[in-house]
Amino acid sequence: MSLKRDNTAEKREVTSIRNDYVRSVEIEEKRKSAHKVRLMRRLAVLGFVILMATIWIGSTIYAQTQTISEKAQLREEALLELEQVEKQQNQLEEQILLLNDEEYLAKLARKDYFLSEEGEIIFTTPHDEKKDEEKPSEKE
Repeated sequence: MSLKRDNTAEKREVTSIRNDYVRSVEIEEKRKSAHKVRLMRRLAVLGFVILMATIWIGSTIYAQTQTISEKAQLREEALLELEQVEKQQNQLEEQILLLNDEEYLAKLARKDYFLSEEGEIIFTTPHDEKKDEEKPSEKE
């Protein structure tokens, strides 16, 4: 018989007492639960904002790095071009100095235009391409 009493005792439901203390505890639990939900929502929104800011900052830094590397490459190309232009300018300045020399002009005119001084005879010899190609190999 004692087994039957235990089974029946377990089946009985306990009714809660509806007094002010129990109601205040229930209200406090609901308030804590609502506060926890609001806190989780705020943390989720804050996490999302931080994630988006991190992505934006990362993409900005990546784009700026690409721009900087492109500009560095353009700068190197411009420096090489500047170096070539300076070499060409130096050559042209040297040529200007040579062209201001009358002896050089006379020599250049005789060479390129087959001009001669008085009493001078110019003989032209045909240039054979094969002989011109063999001469550098003989020097080696």
